[in-house]
Amino acid sequence: MAEERLQKILAGAGIASRRKAEEIILEGRVTVNGKVVTELGTKADLEVDHVKVDGRLLRQPEKHVYIALYKPDSVVTTASDPQGRATVLDLLHGVKARVFPVGRLDYHSEGLLILTNDGDFANAITSAKSHVPKTYYVKIKGVLTPEAEEKFRTGIPLSGKRTAPAGLRMIRKGDNPWYEVRLIEGRNQQIRIMFKHLGHLVEKLRRVKIGPLEVGKLKPGEFRHLLPIEVAALMAAVHESPGTKEGTTLERPPKRASVANRRAQPKKTVKKGIESGTGKKRPKKR
Repeated sequence: MAEERLQKILAGAGIASRRKAEEIILEGRVTVNGKVVTELGTKADLEVDHVKVDGRLLRQPEKHVYIALYKPDSVVTTASDPQGRATVLDLLHGVKARVFPVGRLDYHSEGLLILTNDGDFANAITSAKSHVPKTYYVKIKGVLTPEAEEKFRTGIPLSGKRTAPAGLRMIRKGDNPWYEVRLIEGRNQQIRIMFKHLGHLVEKLRRVKIGPLEVGKLKPGEFRHLLPIEVAALMAAVHESPGTKEGTTLERPPKRASVANRRAQPKKTVKKGIESGTGKKRPKKR
């Protein structure tokens, strides 16, 4: 087995996603052949090197595991919590494989969450370059104005960077309506902050879809193992660009041609009773 970067080794062993693995390395929790390593560029080979995390020797997982979980409200999307709160791993009764969550859901958010021990899969799904869309049902206080809806769709400045185009449509009317929101990025508490920026607080937030995978009939706290065809569909979604999937609301309207481009377009000319480009004679006037 060839040498690989430590963060990839940790992810492949089911310790955490690559991003989280980098944090673990920087915290000095990883040793290679008995020496603490804190440099992210360090490489190792599990077949010849002894790599440990928090004193535990790493081994490559025998089989990759993929799980869909309905995360309830008031559960933390981490492997452990310093405050002693319930974590998503506490819900996986009977699962022996060491898995970690792919991405996150806020403490008071609920819905679909994927867990796995496949680091490459997790990295592909969460990478900003993949643009795998996530769909949410969101209940807010008050109704958005048409102007606010347009701002939500086209992008809102957050921490000095505008959000990517988002899908938005009302799915249940009322004084406190429900909206369907589709994002291709996942900044921390992004949906709550976007609505707050527009003057509305989020009452409930539920993720119902990740790429082609739907939460389906799962109830809060329930989970199931993904079928191979579902894993393949998720990986296929990584290579699709936003706006190509059926029903997407992320497409932007086509840009109008600039004045210069319009002027550059060939004009129809008429010479000697023949319309240019048609090859047909104009009928004579009588």
